[in-house]
Formats: sequence, structure tokens, C-alpha cells
Amino acid sequence: MALLFRGYYATSSGGYIMRTSAGTPVNGVYGFLKYLLDAIQTFKPTHVVCCWDMGSKTFRTEKFDSYKANRGPAPEELLPQFDLVKEVTASFNIPNVGVVGYEADDCIGTLASTYSPSTKVQILTGDHDMLQLVNENTEVIIMKKGQSNYMVYTLETLMEEKSLTPAQIIDLKGLTGDTADNYPGVKGIGEKTATKLLMEYQDIAGILENLAALPKGVRAKIEAEIDMLHLSRDLATIRLDAPVACALEECGWSMEREKVISKFEELEFKGLMRLIG
Repeated sequence: MALLFRGYYATSSGGYIMRTSAGTPVNGVYGFLKYLLDAIQTFKPTHVVCCWDMGSKTFRTEKFDSYKANRGPAPEELLPQFDLVKEVTASFNIPNVGVVGYEADDCIGTLASTYSPSTKVQILTGDHDMLQLVNENTEVIIMKKGQSNYMVYTLETLMEEKSLTPAQIIDLKGLTGDTADNYPGVKGIGEKTATKLLMEYQDIAGILENLAALPKGVRAKIEAEIDMLHLSRDLATIRLDAPVACALEECGWSMEREKVISKFEELEFKGLMRLIG
């Protein structure tokens, strides 16, 4: 979903919306495909799965009414592209995966935890929350601004850049909250302070066990927000047990060129033909 939104805004920033001759808006799908095909060309996966959000109501909104409540409605021209992008993805024989009540992140986390014991997993995303999924066999590829601009996080690069383990990424979010997802964490605790606390005390449990040793101001902030600290940590935790499954043999990268060309012709994507060889 992040790739679709990014594709939409990247191609509509000047106010022009790409449409077919029948008037169907397709700019988000067009941008999504450019990102997807570039990543496939760059990382050359043997298997590809695409996970989608299935509506705004999830178990997280049930726990916290304000979760993502700061986000406005999707642009009107993007609405018909939600189904259309899945049709295009399916034309590449890429499974579309999603579960009502869960976010795409939870589906990705569940599938990654299923696959990673037996094969290398790479997660393409723009969401730094996904860094909690890094392990010996799972890399998180963060899309940065501009095409073909990626940061690949392994256990080593995550520690080098953030000074944190994947598990500590969850605790970091518990402490600092997330303005994009609209949960507050502990008011007054920023990333620098949170990282320092985690480096010293390992996790939230360790911090709470050592409250008496903390500077008075930091201790007071945490004590005033204990419940929100625990709730924020829970909201930040990507579930690894979502009710989703996709067998590895169902998602082998096996593009049927004529099938894709037929879809591209339907959507008048002449400019993308060169990207599929």
C-alpha cells in the first residue's frame, strides 16, 4: 500500500492525473509498477508476494481509537486504483495477500517468520517499523527518496545505524510513539533519550526495573505514562501469527509476458513495456 500511495503522489504532484482513454485514473498503479519492477530488477528475487491493508479497522483501532486517526481519506482518484493495482499484480502471477482486521505489516511479518527458517527473505517497504523483523535470514529494504535508492538493513547495518537490535525497535516505538500512526508513547521522550535508555537497560522491562536510577525528569515522564507506554509498545508490535498463509511454491517469480502485456495494453501503459523485456 505504501508503494501505491507513493506512486500516486509522485505522479500527481503537479496536479495532472494519468488516465486511460476511458477516463480511469491509473497514475498510482503506474508509479507502483515502476517501483516494483525496479526492485525486482535490483534484487532479483526467486519468489514475490504482495501484502495489502484490508480497510482501516483493525485490532489496533479496537485497542486505541486514535490509531491512525490523523490520516485523511484517500484521494478520490486513488480509490478505484485499490482494486486495479491488485489486478495488475495478479497479472504478474504475484499472490495478493491480506486479512481483514490486520494490517499488511502483520501479514508480511507472519509470512516472513514462516519462510525465514528455510530461505532468505527480503522485505521491501518504506516503513521503518519493519526493522523489528530483521533477523539472520531476513533483510528489510527501505525505499528512500528517488528511484533505485534503497537501504538494506541486516542485523549488522541496523546496529551500525541505530545502535539497536530488532527487538529494541519495538521498545523504541513504545517509548517515543509514532506520529505517522498517531500513538504518543511517553510524552517528552524523544528518540535520542529512548535509544540511550535502551542501550543501557536493554528493554522497557529493564528501564522500569531501574526507574530509581533514572534522571528525575525522565523518571517522572515515564511514571506518568506507564499505561500508554505499554499500549504504544503493543501497537508497535508486528504480529507474527496473523491468520494468513501463502505456500512458497505459490509465489515463484514466473511472469508470463503475454499476460502482462495484455493488462498493460488495457491500461495503456506503453511507457512500461520496456521494463518487462
